[in-house]
Amino acid sequence: MKLKKIMASILAAAAAITCLTACKSDGDSSGNDSANDSNSTASGSVLRIGGSGPLTGDYALYGNGVKNGAQLAIDEINAAGGINGCTIEFNMQDDEAGEEKAVNAYNVLKDWDMDLSIGTVTSGACIAFGAEAAKDNMFLLTPSSTAVECISADNAFRVCFSDPNQGVASADYIAEQNLATKIAAIYQSDNAYSAGIFDKFKSEASAKSLEIVSEQSFTSDNATDFSAQIQSIKDSGAELLFLPIYYSEASLILQQAKNAGLDIKVFGCDGLDGILNMKNFDISLAEGVMLLTPFAADATDEATVHFVTEYTAKYGNETMNQFAADAYDAIYIIKAAAEQAGINADMSSSEICDALKKAMTEITVDGVTGTSITWAADGEPSKAPKAVVINDGSYKAM
Repeated sequence: MKLKKIMASILAAAAAITCLTACKSDGDSSGNDSANDSNSTASGSVLRIGGSGPLTGDYALYGNGVKNGAQLAIDEINAAGGINGCTIEFNMQDDEAGEEKAVNAYNVLKDWDMDLSIGTVTSGACIAFGAEAAKDNMFLLTPSSTAVECISADNAFRVCFSDPNQGVASADYIAEQNLATKIAAIYQSDNAYSAGIFDKFKSEASAKSLEIVSEQSFTSDNATDFSAQIQSIKDSGAELLFLPIYYSEASLILQQAKNAGLDIKVFGCDGLDGILNMKNFDISLAEGVMLLTPFAADATDEATVHFVTEYTAKYGNETMNQFAADAYDAIYIIKAAAEQAGINADMSSSEICDALKKAMTEITVDGVTGTSITWAADGEPSKAPKAVVINDGSYKAM
């Protein structure tokens, strides 16, 4: 009798352990009881994708665009059966575009048992986040971080163009479209994104016989008053103002340029995307502004029409920008690579990373931000650049 009681107790304990394990494998996302090292396995039939970005603060339109775009793709993929039988779980942390907070975000996601990552939204944060991911051999596909250093390790890839590529493409476009020959520029010298684009733009402009007649800069400490820079540009005889900066500072420059009577063509990069959604911004100030971006909401191709329709229905259009489109594509790119690699729930995050690194160089993806996109082992995408112009308060393909 005593032996029967002992056996019953053992069986009951085993059943309880089995139940707890099964519950976790079905997608316990709390992270409280999960392994905290980078080699944790995808939990049961769940694939956990983590990321971070500025969900609050000056660049929240970027971060929330990425969050929403990624979630839209995840919802579609899960509704269609997931990835190789795995349901996707998504966790987006707020790093406020800061390096230290990006590292904290990575550690939170690691404790959550992240299996792979869409990295971060902005370059400085991504460099810090990516350094941690490289140590752990955690796969990273950033939608929108453009600095070269963001994907310097072999575990990292990106959807967007790099800063050098944006700088070269901008100079080429301005020259090929005969937009101007005398160029002025305002860039942020202590920002990796802005300075990186301008450096390449400057060298390519020279090769294309574009004359930079006024080169102006600012730092984060003096990013509100641009009167001196604008006066120098007025005196230079420039025909076009190149702004490789973020929309927050660009909005101030456009307002102050109007107040100073500076009437000039303006050309920017993807950092200007989102300026039309800024609260209390007079969108008439952006009329005619051109920018290099891979996404135009008015495009009529099937992929863009589907994305715009579904995104607007779910989130409205406040955060429907290039960053949202990049993130939407990023999730589908991960799906394509995961299916090519045949990853499964029994693989560790490091094994998943090794499999995806190889698969990324083997796939071709048609997305919202480009068609026939491919990747080299250095993580850079190959796709055609596009430009849009702001006309009547919306982006129009050029």
